[in-house]
Amino acid sequence: QVRLMESGGGLVQFGGSLRLSCAASGLPLDNYAIGWFRQAPGKDREGVACISTSEVRPIYGNSVKGRFAISRDNAKNTVYLQLNNLKPEDTAVYYCAATVATSIRAREDEYDYWGQGTQVVVSS
Repeated sequence: QVRLMESGGGLVQFGGSLRLSCAASGLPLDNYAIGWFRQAPGKDREGVACISTSEVRPIYGNSVKGRFAISRDNAKNTVYLQLNNLKPEDTAVYYCAATVATSIRAREDEYDYWGQGTQVVVSS
């Protein structure tokens, strides 16, 4: 059974940092492109970052460029999202997603597997 489990969310102050993890079971992540998405209350889900199997040139959403960093540790079957210089507008539920592909997948509808999400709240 394929499962993605996010962790690392929480309450953080403006300007703070968090590291989100996405641990996979039932699939070898080194064959999968990975994306992080987020959904704020009352808003559509948006893409945050995505990475290919080779980790070459990840893509970031405009609102998080220069502050967030996606990485992967295939040996641990885990993908990470480092969140730095957090702002209240980063408050959302963060989801990781996976799909069988070597290259980057930027669109939500390109992903086959999704985690349950982890809540990030940034206080001002």
